[in-house]
Amino acid sequence: MLHSRREMEEEEEETAMLNKEEEEEESTSSNKNTTPRCSIMVEEVANRLRNGDLMAKIEASRDVRRLVRNSSSSSSKSAVRCRLAAAGVIEPLVSMLDCSFSLDAREAALLALLNLAARNQRNKIRIVTSGVVPPLVELLKYQTGNIRELAAAAILSLSSAASNKPTIAASGAAHLLVQILCSGSVQGRVDAVTALYNLSTSEEEPKPVIEAKAVPPLIDLLKECKKYSKFAEKTTFLLEILSDSEEGRIEITNIDGAILSLVETVEDGSSTSMLHAVGALLALCQSNRDKYRTLILKEGAIPGLLRLTAEGTPIAQDRARTLLDLLRESLPDNRLTSSVLERIVYDFAAKVDGSDKAVETAKRLLQDMVQKSMELSLSRIKLRASSCTASK
Repeated sequence: MLHSRREMEEEEEETAMLNKEEEEEESTSSNKNTTPRCSIMVEEVANRLRNGDLMAKIEASRDVRRLVRNSSSSSSKSAVRCRLAAAGVIEPLVSMLDCSFSLDAREAALLALLNLAARNQRNKIRIVTSGVVPPLVELLKYQTGNIRELAAAAILSLSSAASNKPTIAASGAAHLLVQILCSGSVQGRVDAVTALYNLSTSEEEPKPVIEAKAVPPLIDLLKECKKYSKFAEKTTFLLEILSDSEEGRIEITNIDGAILSLVETVEDGSSTSMLHAVGALLALCQSNRDKYRTLILKEGAIPGLLRLTAEGTPIAQDRARTLLDLLRESLPDNRLTSSVLERIVYDFAAKVDGSDKAVETAKRLLQDMVQKSMELSLSRIKLRASSCTASK
């Protein structure tokens, strides 16, 4: 199974950033948990970054990492990050990412910036404000070595700050992240998924354009990960976005096991990954009934959808009922007759509530499906009537 150390660290980081107490701690930590000796070392590192020669700058960049990593506790690490930023190390580190510097210098600066950004909302914003995005995009274009994936990790970290997302999305980074998703290491692909997810959840424009060629590696990663994991939630979120385009839908249906992976997520995922997986399946069906619904039925989607109508979030329940209605209407050869549907619903109800309550539960589920079907039929009748009135 797929495991991501960096993803877990990033999720912990995002949780800390959203916590008000953590924000308050950040604002005062530069005055706490730092010894006079540490303060002297911070100032000395900052001076070498501003005024030293190339080798002095590289060594000072490495010292930034050492100062953070050698701190004994989370609060002292936070204090050192704040003190380093206040001493003015961010701007010279960002300038070292320019192509006029050696790869060693850029890698050292990039690692230092990653350490400064970790678990620190203000530093993330300062780093982007200091102009880091254009040189990061250039580093994403490298085809070999560690530098490209370090740049992707930096984009991941910086894109978790809401105010940074529009700037990064406008830079064209998404196209390069998709390239890493297609050809990078496992860790690089995982970081690319999380970065694309962060950018796609922006509440502001512009939103990133994710190319359909992202579908195959996303499906591969979904097959490998636990369907209830946070990573599956991000992957299915992106697949739901891609299912809205014809190119994305074609890619999904051309990949062996893609629809099955979505069906399995509906069955075994978290409430969030279930929501996105059923959303992707519904988008397929609504775009072309004859083409996609048969493919979904072949993968045994009915039991998972029935479960979702009973246990999912309100939006997921509504999507599942709509999809069940579409699947039932479209079946050739009348394979899903009323009696067959009732049997499936009863078997599902027996697993959920036990045989004693199965009849009652099945009756309720069937009533919900009938009610939903009636509502959809009524809305179609109203739509046709309004169309006729308009044409007259």
